[in-house]
Amino acid sequence: MNTVPITVERWTTDYVNTPYVTVTLCLPGAQGRNQCATIDHMQVDTGSVGVRVLASALGSALASRLPSQSGASNDPTGNAPIAECAVFGSGYTWGPIRRADVSIGGKKAGNLPVQVIADGPYATPSDCASRGVNNLGSVAALGANGVLGIGPASSDFPAAAQTVLPSAYYYCASASSCANARVPLDTQVMNPVANFTSDNNGTIIRLPALPAGGQLSATGELVFGIGTQTNNALPSNPKILALNQNGYFQTTYAGRSYSSAIDSGSNANIFADYTVPYAGDWYMPATTLSLSALLTGADKAATSITVPFSLANGSSLLTNRYAAYDSLGSPSASMFLWGLPFFFGRSVYTVLNNVTIGKQAGPFIAF
Repeated sequence: MNTVPITVERWTTDYVNTPYVTVTLCLPGAQGRNQCATIDHMQVDTGSVGVRVLASALGSALASRLPSQSGASNDPTGNAPIAECAVFGSGYTWGPIRRADVSIGGKKAGNLPVQVIADGPYATPSDCASRGVNNLGSVAALGANGVLGIGPASSDFPAAAQTVLPSAYYYCASASSCANARVPLDTQVMNPVANFTSDNNGTIIRLPALPAGGQLSATGELVFGIGTQTNNALPSNPKILALNQNGYFQTTYAGRSYSSAIDSGSNANIFADYTVPYAGDWYMPATTLSLSALLTGADKAATSITVPFSLANGSSLLTNRYAAYDSLGSPSASMFLWGLPFFFGRSVYTVLNNVTIGKQAGPFIAF
């Protein structure tokens, strides 16, 4: 089976537009109740790579038994545990890298490096806390039990394999001594899909279209593989956006061009338009606006794609206490991020790097 249900609901926190799936983690090579944990409400995130799970959701007994990952290239002993600072738009996750078998639906990635968030004795490094600002090491802060990162890359921080970088990977000689590390790709947090034995060239997120005012909840599916089974073929005339090595393309909006991504981990379309009223996290136009933007792939070889989208008053929408909205927008000047609103009413294909589907080389996004 190459599918797993996605639910969008208001869970134990007040987060909206958060897509959740269930993931099972086991001791490598083991099975059984005491050797596995099934974790619900893992956020599906096409904007990051790798499995990250809160230690509190995994359970201290199992978390402590998962093998620690070591082997940083600049660790003089080669035996010090590796930890990571993963920085997101909303904050950072800090915790050690451990090995686990990861199962999602009927698919399994064996002996995979994963991050266990807020686990272990290692103090958060100052460069991690200062760059990430907000600690996402709890359900209340993260809005999920963990993150299932299924972006277009195979490993989460390729540059860290070549260079010692701040606020990335660390080797921890003791509880109070974690040093910035250079970490080989095969010991970094990895995309589980790339490590499946089949249906491993990408994913599809399918979510239903929504009414204008949103919906109490929504149910869709996460499909593994593209062009590998009857349920995951590309459409006959797909809209394709080639991605650069960082997973980005260009969006042109209101006469300006922005680095851009399609990111199911963002709960709104995040962009700059200061002609529209806003307060706090949300745009608040007096009436719902019908807008559009031009999307151009990194190869610039194909025709640009015009994408229409709606922008409603975020404060008014959220008063109905729904979980799923396709017209939420949030102000930011740095990038144009197409968040979960983009996914409603579409099948969105994320194709991994180093694969080719038809005549199109990955990484690319199609819809």
